[in-house]
Amino acid sequence: MRLHEVAKAVAGMQRLTHVFAKSPSDILQELVEVSVEMCGADSAGITLEEETGEGETQFRWIATAGKYGAFLGAVLPRAYSPCGTCLDRGGPQLFRVSKAYLDMIGVEAPPVTDGLLIPWQVDGARGTIWVLAHGPWELFDSEDYHLLQSLADIAAIGVRHQRDRAEQLRQAAAEATAALANDLAHQINNPLQSLVLTIFLAEKESADNKLLIHKAMEDLNRLTGLVKQLLNIHRGAAAAPPSEYPETENRSGPRWST
Repeated sequence: MRLHEVAKAVAGMQRLTHVFAKSPSDILQELVEVSVEMCGADSAGITLEEETGEGETQFRWIATAGKYGAFLGAVLPRAYSPCGTCLDRGGPQLFRVSKAYLDMIGVEAPPVTDGLLIPWQVDGARGTIWVLAHGPWELFDSEDYHLLQSLADIAAIGVRHQRDRAEQLRQAAAEATAALANDLAHQINNPLQSLVLTIFLAEKESADNKLLIHKAMEDLNRLTGLVKQLLNIHRGAAAAPPSEYPETENRSGPRWST
């Protein structure tokens, strides 16, 4: 590797170290931007394999940079992505995407004249990191492979951090919900006990019970409002937690990946 390329690689690694220390949630985006610079690529990205909920698998772009940067959040069924081949083989994958193919699927994007995929895996999650060239040449060589292999390890660490962070937020939200529900339960108990006593006295009194019944209705309305609050909290807690990788609308064409 030539001296200026070594210096570029060192500078890129320093940037990643700084971002991970100061703002770890931004590490994946910084990683793809560094990949563009270090490999001299036109585009770069990180793809995550995920289940669709229908027994199928798809790939989602969770970080993008360069000319394909606008496709953040794009997804494609596993069978139509070279990412699947890369993971099946457990090693690097070279590929190209022609203009004819892009026209066929209705996506406005420059063709891929040279693409390099590297697999990564961590804690049951896996995907690829990739760099693309869109010019009339083959751009990447063995040095780019070694650089991208190192970056794949960082991608795995970044994904694990984001998943751990999402789980921490989910647990914190669940604990806050439980605490609020507990507080509401105690608030409900007071008017409920008062309501029970009021109705009991109303049943025992032979005189006009209008005031007692009116008091009972006030307590009952108060109790009903608290129950509605508790039910709303329960519905919120039962809802599925948001993904750590929000889906992004693809305005340039259908949802797709590499």
